[in-house]
Amino acid sequence: MHAPTHQPPPPLHQEPRADYLQKVTGTATFASDVEVPGMLHGKILRSTVPHARIRSIDASAALAMPGVVAVLTGADLKNLPGTHSRWGLSLRDRPVIADGKVRYVGDPVAAVAAVDEGTAEEALDAIVVDYEPLPYVTTAEEALAEGAPLVHEDMDKLKDYYFRGECAPVQGTNQFQQWDYATGDVEAAFAGDVRVFEDTFTFPMVFHYAMEPHVCVAHWKPGSLEIWSGGQTPTAIQRVCSEIVGVPLACVRVHSPYVGGGFGGKASVKIDPLVAALSWKARAPVRVCLSISESMLTCRRLDARITLKTAVNAEGRIVAKSVRALLNGGAYADTGPSIAVKAAIRAIGPYHIPNLKLEAVGVYTNTVPGAAFRSIGGPQAVWATESQMDIMAAALGRDPVEFRLLNMADKGQTIKADLRPLDVDMRHSLREAIGALESLPQPGHEGGRGRGVAVGASDPGIMPIGGAIVRLRADGSVNVSANTVEIGQGNRGVLRIIAAKMLRQPLRMIAVAEPDTLQAPYDWGTGASRSTVIIGLAVQMACEDVVRQVLGLAAQVLGGAAQDYRIEEGCVQGPEGAIAFIELLRRFNGMAAGEFLGVGRVDANTKNGDFKLAPLFWETGSCACEIALDEGTGAVRVLRVGGAADLGHVINRKAAEGQDEGAMVMGLGHTLSEEYVYEDGQVINGTLFDYKVPTMEDAPLHVGTSLIESGDGPGPFGARGGGEGAILPIAPAVANALFQGWNIRIKELPLTPERVWRALQPAKAAKADNDN
Repeated sequence: MHAPTHQPPPPLHQEPRADYLQKVTGTATFASDVEVPGMLHGKILRSTVPHARIRSIDASAALAMPGVVAVLTGADLKNLPGTHSRWGLSLRDRPVIADGKVRYVGDPVAAVAAVDEGTAEEALDAIVVDYEPLPYVTTAEEALAEGAPLVHEDMDKLKDYYFRGECAPVQGTNQFQQWDYATGDVEAAFAGDVRVFEDTFTFPMVFHYAMEPHVCVAHWKPGSLEIWSGGQTPTAIQRVCSEIVGVPLACVRVHSPYVGGGFGGKASVKIDPLVAALSWKARAPVRVCLSISESMLTCRRLDARITLKTAVNAEGRIVAKSVRALLNGGAYADTGPSIAVKAAIRAIGPYHIPNLKLEAVGVYTNTVPGAAFRSIGGPQAVWATESQMDIMAAALGRDPVEFRLLNMADKGQTIKADLRPLDVDMRHSLREAIGALESLPQPGHEGGRGRGVAVGASDPGIMPIGGAIVRLRADGSVNVSANTVEIGQGNRGVLRIIAAKMLRQPLRMIAVAEPDTLQAPYDWGTGASRSTVIIGLAVQMACEDVVRQVLGLAAQVLGGAAQDYRIEEGCVQGPEGAIAFIELLRRFNGMAAGEFLGVGRVDANTKNGDFKLAPLFWETGSCACEIALDEGTGAVRVLRVGGAADLGHVINRKAAEGQDEGAMVMGLGHTLSEEYVYEDGQVINGTLFDYKVPTMEDAPLHVGTSLIESGDGPGPFGARGGGEGAILPIAPAVANALFQGWNIRIKELPLTPERVWRALQPAKAAKADNDN
């Protein structure tokens, strides 16, 4: 009797991720825990002015201090052994350290390497910098004004770096991105028999607030560079640092230990080139670990001003929409050009609108550089679109849920003509979110309540480039090697589960290695909800490679055909019974030696070229929430939240629920309290005491999450990426609940108690007049 080559994967009981026990017992090694023999400690002197030329830097007193080994300044850049001293994701606009000019308060001006942190900190105080102040701009509107001071005078020399053609800077201005798109005839639609609504919404600068700040240990030696990084994209770090210090890629090794949160703030490249250059200057390994306040001065979410003009016909259908997304990218472009475009696209929403006009504008200002942040451009865009959806529904006398359902694109229908059709049933998703809310316990709250809904759809900017290696050992244990970084989202656990299912071995026998660019195949980076889809698929392919080898060898050694055999725990099962892997290898090799090694690679040609079409999948989120309001103070209390997302196939349910619920709570930050506050060109709330993130007291009393499994995602077993969709709709859902419950409409985030209280006063006065 012949056994089939493949049977359905065995059921996998929920087991904790491998990192759970390490993290709760304090034995996990994070990037900030790494120590290297002979390691020096680095500290960074930062600009205290928003915009200035550097007349001089005197570091002589610092260098004379006992224990100080080296000081790196802009004067050293011309001596770096590499081909470049500037880098950037979209534009090569960022020097390793300030080179003749500072562009924001916090710009690195000098870096000290010393025998300990205390000495390095003291040395910073001994460095004297003479600045020639320049006019500065803080807001995007100021940056675009006629005669505005230029943050970068040499924009004509900046090269499109990684993304060819993705960035369109406007020479002689502060504008690093100008993007336009149109389909249909928007102006004709606006002139027709329709109601036209025009609204502008603003979204604040927001900090990523990872628990572990930015950290890097770099060890330069002639001909090699080794880095232990807290970054999300080890291969990008490898490439940039290779160019900076002149070491071939093959000799730049980047380790990625556990990272204490990233959310995009550690994506691309952040402090690693500076630390590598400081190690080169000191001729010794150097560790730089920022404080949270310094991380706040390293990167943040782009603030935005989104203007929408939307036309609705007599049947309640949206027939035209124009979007202008103006985003403040700060002092350096980083991911800003892409974020601006994504904001304009994601402002369409999950709706089929025949006439569209989109504009994205990204500008430099003298503020903390903007960067990728959980669903780039998405929260900014969805805040605007979903707030306006309720505004229009109310003006048209329509139920906000029914208005959305009427205008949603069908599954398989296009949202934007050159993008993959929507692959999610958004009507089902919204109904699931409402159902999740209604299934929750009633909170013990007296007083009025408001309910709101919102939905979001994002097109992840996934680069379909990544690989994995899987090794099946003779005892049935399995090693998985990939360069996707564990930033707390649980990707190592997901890869273990995929390998366990594909190779039919128990989880306890599966080990996922720490990412290491010397050992693991190339991967573009950890972000855009890509790890499960791209690297998960690569692991699945590598496992299929292993299975082919094992079954082929079994047929060769034992006779018959490969399809006569299947893999079971620790062995191969065939017509004559089971044979252990080690015995199979012994019979083939003549000794108990050997292993099976599989390689999986994902690129644009994967799945017969289907991965060439963007996005690989749509990441979506639906939210229904219930809030209470203290009318005396304006404080909003979120009571219950129901959410829904179609993940295609849920690989680790507990982790997936945690990711979506964590994204929702993170979104409550920019909804209710979080924002950088600037005065006189500098952040005035850049400390743990002054910048308010949600705490356990701010979390909803009850949360329900519905994870939909349609089974048609592009990843392993039909999975889609997740963990970002739930941050999209929470802000407009809360604002819509405020409108539904108290008839106040606020178009500016965050919804602070003062802002809500001030908006409430006219509504209360109008209600009192009506009552009289």
